[in-house]
Amino acid sequence: MGDRVQEEADMKVLVVGSGGREHAIVTSVAKSPRVDKIYCAPGNAGIAEVAKCVDIGVMDFEKIADFAKKEAFDLVVVGPDDPLAGGIVDVLEEKGLRVFGPRKNAAILEGSKAFSKDLMKKYGIPTAAYETFDTPEAALKYLETAPVPIVLKADGLALGKGVLICNTREEAKEGVKTLMLDKQFGHAGDRIVVEQFMTGREVSVLSFVDGKTIKIMTSAQDHKRAKDGDQGLNTGGMGTFSPSPFYTKEVDEFCRKYIYQATVDAMKSEDREFKGIIFFGLMLTADGPKVLEYNARFGDPETQVVLPRMKNDIVDVFEACIDGTLDQIDLQFEDNAAVCVVLASAGYPEHYEKGKKITGLENFKDKDGYYVFHAGSKFDAEGNILTNGGRVLGVTATGKDLKEARANAYKATEWIHFENKYMRHDIGHAIDEA
Repeated sequence: MGDRVQEEADMKVLVVGSGGREHAIVTSVAKSPRVDKIYCAPGNAGIAEVAKCVDIGVMDFEKIADFAKKEAFDLVVVGPDDPLAGGIVDVLEEKGLRVFGPRKNAAILEGSKAFSKDLMKKYGIPTAAYETFDTPEAALKYLETAPVPIVLKADGLALGKGVLICNTREEAKEGVKTLMLDKQFGHAGDRIVVEQFMTGREVSVLSFVDGKTIKIMTSAQDHKRAKDGDQGLNTGGMGTFSPSPFYTKEVDEFCRKYIYQATVDAMKSEDREFKGIIFFGLMLTADGPKVLEYNARFGDPETQVVLPRMKNDIVDVFEACIDGTLDQIDLQFEDNAAVCVVLASAGYPEHYEKGKKITGLENFKDKDGYYVFHAGSKFDAEGNILTNGGRVLGVTATGKDLKEARANAYKATEWIHFENKYMRHDIGHAIDEA
C-alpha cells in the first residue's frame, strides 16, 4: 500500500502565466496530494513561494514546449488568453504533453468576438442583437441610424479593455475612430462588433468543460472600473466577490437550459471541441439572462475568489477535462463566501510607477481563510519584493457570508504597504442591495 501512495504523489505540473490568476491556480495545485513538484513560466515573486519559476515568456511556445518535454511534466496548465488564442495547446500536444486548456480552434470562442456572436446567433443562445464591421466607413454609416446607447467591441483580444460604451452618436463615431483608425488596441480593432446596450446586473460564471460535459463552478462578480462608485476607466478588474446573490436558482436553471450546455454542444457541432474553462460573462436583463461575452480561461480576479472555495482536488478535475470523464466528477464548493480586493499602483490603468518595495506579506502566513495573490511583483537583487505592474496584489478573504468576507478582506488590505498603494473601497457594494 505504501508504494501506491508513493506513486501517487509524484506528479510534476507546469503552470503557464504570471498573474494573480496563475498564483491562485498554483495555490490550488499545491494542495493536491498527487503533486510533488510545481513549476511556473514565468511566474512572479508570490508564485515563487509555492513553485519553481522559470524565465520563459507565455508567448514563447517553442521554448515552453522544449522545457516541458525535457522536464517530462505530467500536466501543463495554461492560464492567460493570449497563448491559448495563439495555439499553445496544439504546440504542446504535438510534443505528446498533457495540457489543460482549449486548442486554438476552440479558444477562438474568446479570441474573436465576431465568431462568438455568430455562434450564439446560429445556435439560438441568448445575447444582445449586433452587427459586425470590417471597415470604419461601414460602421459609421450604420451608426447614423442605430439606437443609442450602443456598445463597440474590438473583435480580438484587448486585455479586457477593448469595449466602449457610447451614450451618444458622437461618442460612438469617436469610438469607431479610436478602435479602427487610431488602432488603440492594435489589430484587435481591425474588425469591430457593434451591439445593443443591455442593462442589468453582470454575473460571471466559470465552468469546467471536457468537450461534451460541463460542470458549473460557483458564481462571481467583478468590478471593472478603476474608481469607487464604478467610475473611471475600465481595468483588468479591481476586485471580485463570490457567490453572486443575484445568481439565483431561477437564473441558474435558465442558463443550464439555454446557455451552458448549448454552448458546449455548439462548439462540438462546429468541430471545435472545447476542453478547459469556459467563463460566461452574463447580463441579467429584464428579458432574462444573456451572454455578454465568453472567455476561454479562468477569469482574473474571479479565480482568486472561486478556487479558494472549491473542495475538489483541482488536478483530478483538470485530468477529467482532458480525458473526457468530467461526468464522473462531483464538483463541490464550500458553503461560504469570498471577496478579493485588488491593490493596484496609483494611476492604473494609465500611468503608474513600478519598483516600490512591498512590506507586510508575512502577515498572511498560516492565517486560514486569508490569501494574498500576486499579480505584478518581482524580486530585486537583495531579495526584496517590489511592485511590477498596474495590478500588484489581490487580497482575498473568506467568511461565512459576503458581508463577513468583505470585512475580512478589507481588514487584510491594511496588513500590506507599498508607496503608491491604491484600491477601491467599495468592492462588494452591491451586496448591500441584494
